Amino acid sequence: MIAREWKATCPKEHEEGFIAYLYKTGIKDTSGTKGFLGAQILNRDLEGDAEITLLTYWEDLDCIKAFAGEDISVAKLYPEDDKYKLNPDHHVSHYHVRENMWL
Repeated sequence: MIAREWKATCPKEHEEGFIAYLYKTGIKDTSGTKGFLGAQILNRDLEGDAEITLLTYWEDLDCIKAFAGEDISVAKLYPEDDKYKLNPDHHVSHYHVRENMWL
């Protein structure tokens, strides 16, 4: 299993709107891709802004390529991201999941 991590910050007043938009874009797109296993959205306060982290889980790197394209290190951004004054990471990180335990 592979975890894909993407982060962005936005002004605190746009946090809830952006998270709702993220469900309609990033979560919807990924969940329709073969090999997608799940997602988590994390958020925290960061010096007056909100930091949002999207973690998606995949069977393997080829499944991620089906979603993101050949260069899987490049973030997939969406046209209305600017509406939320988003400061997105343009690159994503990938990790091999060594342990996955839920209580």
